[in-house]
Amino acid sequence: MNFFSYHFFKNFLFLIFVFLLFICIFFIPSIYSQDFNTQNQIGESFLLNPNGFIWPIPGYTKITSPFGKRKSPTSGASSSHSGIDIGAPEGTNLYAVCDGEITFTQFLGAGGYTITLSSKNLKITYCHVSPNYIVKKGDLVKQGQKIGNVGPKYVFGVPGNQYQDSSGKPTNGATTGTHLHFGIRVDGKYVDPLLYFK
Repeated sequence: MNFFSYHFFKNFLFLIFVFLLFICIFFIPSIYSQDFNTQNQIGESFLLNPNGFIWPIPGYTKITSPFGKRKSPTSGASSSHSGIDIGAPEGTNLYAVCDGEITFTQFLGAGGYTITLSSKNLKITYCHVSPNYIVKKGDLVKQGQKIGNVGPKYVFGVPGNQYQDSSGKPTNGATTGTHLHFGIRVDGKYVDPLLYFK
């Protein structure tokens, strides 16, 4: 390689480097700052899907029990699962997946402490939540608004609670651990909630 071609090659590489650096500095940040259907609320990032719903429990996506037929995980739990279970620690924040009205906040048998959010022909249930409700029946809530927390595994002093673990401790409904049971009914019929998050 002669002196001229060596300097030409060296300058050519330098120009490519400058060009790539220019792209990285000016274009990539603008691409990532675009609104790709995200919404910020109380320091959380919520992913919107084509149905307009947000995930009810940001940061936790592991489905510990899917919708439909299953082996009953504990006494009193159905073998036909009417929702999905999302594992999360006690106290984890829960959010309204859409605008609606709170139509139920009570202990509900196998569901334990439950919140129901109604919107048009949908009834959206959050089960095994904290008994320290921050919403009440009749409240109108907005999408992304905090409506509760994942509840404890054990609850004491609930009249008529027939659910307990193998040691005899009373549980927050039919549960083997802390999680959110999330269900959706359309015109009264349970559907797979994941259909709303595709």
